[in-house]
Amino acid sequence: MASATHRSRNGSGPLLRQRYVARLLVGTLIGRLPGGMAPIAILLLAADQGESLGAGGLLCALYGLASALGQPALGRMVDRRGQTLVTSAAVLITTISLLALPLIRAAAQPGVAAGLVTLAGLSTPPLEAGLRALWPAVLPDEERRRAALALDTGTQGLIYVAGPPLVATLSTTTGPHTAMCATAALGLVGAAVVLTAAPSRNWRPAPATSPTGALGPLHHPGLRWLFLAISGVGFALGAMNVWAVALADRTGMDLLSGLIPAALSTGSLLGGLLYGRRTWPGTLTQQLLAAAVLFAAGWLPLAAATGPVSATVLAAVPGLLLTAVITSAFLTVDALAPPGTTTEAYAWLIASVGTGQAAGTALAGALAERPGIGPALPAAGAALTLAVLVGARRRLAVPGATARRRGRHRRTAAHAAH
Repeated sequence: MASATHRSRNGSGPLLRQRYVARLLVGTLIGRLPGGMAPIAILLLAADQGESLGAGGLLCALYGLASALGQPALGRMVDRRGQTLVTSAAVLITTISLLALPLIRAAAQPGVAAGLVTLAGLSTPPLEAGLRALWPAVLPDEERRRAALALDTGTQGLIYVAGPPLVATLSTTTGPHTAMCATAALGLVGAAVVLTAAPSRNWRPAPATSPTGALGPLHHPGLRWLFLAISGVGFALGAMNVWAVALADRTGMDLLSGLIPAALSTGSLLGGLLYGRRTWPGTLTQQLLAAAVLFAAGWLPLAAATGPVSATVLAAVPGLLLTAVITSAFLTVDALAPPGTTTEAYAWLIASVGTGQAAGTALAGALAERPGIGPALPAAGAALTLAVLVGARRRLAVPGATARRRGRHRRTAAHAAH
């Protein structure tokens, strides 16, 4: 009996049989598919309407930046008004904005196109942050919650594995207009699956027990350092995507631009399954630092990649370690965020990855022609993460944590009431 209980707490199979877990995971994945589909759909639609590739790329960048900036603001609204009202309004605005894009011509109405893209990005529903806020209610046991976070984090890569090929297929067979409509529809369906589930409908914001002012969770200095550190993870991912495209161009193998990110995402999925199946020694801060060390080291073999096959295979190594960093970061946010700011704090962490990714993409694009710089930039982003975490380790310590806890963290009474 004890063995069965242990498996149910740590195994991903029993975890998925827990009530609402599979529904919330699948619904969130479907609802977040536009995050992987919309940039490609915008680019293809703009090209079909007569826009240049450069102008289409700017629209994509605008969408990504707006999405990252909008998440903390929407997270704060969720913490004050609940998930149902805020997320429903956000997904409706996003859906209408995306559906309106095929009705205009971007080349003739660039201002309108930019406005719609910005509005769609800013109103991207905070499903990922909302899901992390729901886990304590769905899974009161901390070990199960940790396993759910790892599985949740690991499966996020599927958005970028499945989304772009789906857009490309729909655009080729039925046209970019249909691809954009399908993008909007999937976001609406996924959000509906989550928002109609009882945990989301019944979720209520935790009352704030101490004033945080306009800064919200940023009032906690440890969280500010954590968000800065995790932007290095995003930088590594953004730089890797550009490096993959550059390698594809250099070798004449177009598939590499998709295969290398897919290999990293596959590694992340596998890492999520493995990470959630066991407990880990040390305090939460020690686990976060150890994960950052391994993640930084995981990029080093790519510098020795001699060809497309080795580069694709080795890209899975940092992906395998990515889940441990992100999961530990979310658990740290959960432990340190002032009561009443949890969703916003999760959204800031997500936004940190997004802004770091945009910076990594921009810098890697500017330096793409320099030999040898490609694999070095992702490693530099991971090294930044590690350096910031080492410097801020005392501020990241969870109050009341014991010197050695296996696979879980201790929360204060205020957080436990969450």
